[in-house]
Amino acid sequence: MQRGAGILLPIFSLPSKYGIGSLGEAARDFIDFLAMAGQSYWQILPLNPTGCGDSPYCCFSAFAGNPYFIDLDLLVEEGLLKNSEVNSVNFGTDPRRVDYGKLYDKRFGLLKLAAERGRGNAEFDLFKKENVWLQDYCSFMALKQHYNMEIWTKWEDERARLHELSIIGDDGARFKDEIDILAFIQFLFFRQWEAIKLYANSKGIKIIGDIPIYVAFDSADVWANREEFLLGPNGSPQLVSGVPPDYFSKNGQLWGNPIYDWQHMKLNGFTWWKNRLKRAELLYDIIRIDHFRGLESFWAVPYGMKTARDGFWVKGPGESFIDFVKNDFPNLEFIAEDLGVITNEVRMLLDYSGFPGMNVMEFAFGGDERNPYLPINQKKNSVCYTGTHDNPPLKLWRKIACKHELEFSKKYLGLKKAEGYDWGMIRAGMNSRACIFIAQMQDYLGLTYGSRINTPGTRKGNWRWRLLEGEASAELAARIRSCTEKSGRCHT
Repeated sequence: MQRGAGILLPIFSLPSKYGIGSLGEAARDFIDFLAMAGQSYWQILPLNPTGCGDSPYCCFSAFAGNPYFIDLDLLVEEGLLKNSEVNSVNFGTDPRRVDYGKLYDKRFGLLKLAAERGRGNAEFDLFKKENVWLQDYCSFMALKQHYNMEIWTKWEDERARLHELSIIGDDGARFKDEIDILAFIQFLFFRQWEAIKLYANSKGIKIIGDIPIYVAFDSADVWANREEFLLGPNGSPQLVSGVPPDYFSKNGQLWGNPIYDWQHMKLNGFTWWKNRLKRAELLYDIIRIDHFRGLESFWAVPYGMKTARDGFWVKGPGESFIDFVKNDFPNLEFIAEDLGVITNEVRMLLDYSGFPGMNVMEFAFGGDERNPYLPINQKKNSVCYTGTHDNPPLKLWRKIACKHELEFSKKYLGLKKAEGYDWGMIRAGMNSRACIFIAQMQDYLGLTYGSRINTPGTRKGNWRWRLLEGEASAELAARIRSCTEKSGRCHT
């Protein structure tokens, strides 16, 4: 990978007057900001439609796009919506926070109206033919809406639970129309995303996208592909995902995703994963594999347990999965999220893959000079982060870090008040050996409480932080560019 720098900012964190960031003017403005700042990468979180808890890591589909991200102003320009229709809706009053309740209540009505006006063109017909996953996703969502958004194992009709799509035909035009509307909404999303990605690439910006290893249980992926997962006779998971107690949580993290039947997947040539990566290849320039260590061994928790403490380690697909990825996708670039409980076996698998791993600077000062996350100790084939979306921004980290970490970081990095402690950390990360350096946008803004993207182990208040209009200023871009140039990472 080319030596460079980038910024982590989710799509939902972009500013807009419609309650959540979207794929319109603000996205292009941020790409312009990245280019002015000398950045080469924009890292985003998963683009999929969020389910329970609004987490982009717990989605109704690993293939579909998030309808919330569809830009309403672009739909007005196309004549699919009217300004009066869009402006009459209250999407929330706090420009710093996403109000998902209001979005859920109001956004889909507008998108459905746009779909009813826009269907029936050749481009949409081609989209449906080229995206075979649409049938399962749209059928799943149509049935889910029919059953008042209940989890699919509680649907009244057994045919619906068992993925017998004859129920769709039996219900006639009503389901067919709803499926077509859902498909057109996906068409709108991917048409807008394709334009954003092309614009970013034209400015020399590569998109780093996220693929979580696991998918949500209440998803079209599990409902339509039961044979790919370890499920019981009634459809419930036998085992669910998580991680053992660690830096983030004394009880570990109980994610609750169903566990793959990796033996079955290996026997069929990882077909489901092949389809998933083909989709991702169209969306991103670089793919970050979230929870890479789960490919070597994963933490499995018996279904029904209250915490992740009751789990155990199970061997993953290992080298066979890496071989499949590299053979079938030789031109795709990957980043391995190798954080958490890392063993020699995980390190050996990472070396076997050749993928760059991750270094988090906020983890670098808990020990001594041998800490592998210190800038001088980082491998060239790696990505240096100030912190990920699961970490506090730098200024908040300094408020909650222990005394040893603060004193060690100041002494080791030569942090001075005149430079700014946050900027000193950024400077050190920029000058690390890692091929890519990524900072959260909040780090450059010096934000503290209320600016976290996610606090692991908590269920409320996450995935809501947003950038305010004007914060991505030309002055800030100039300062970031200066730092980027001095570290030899500037290419735009």
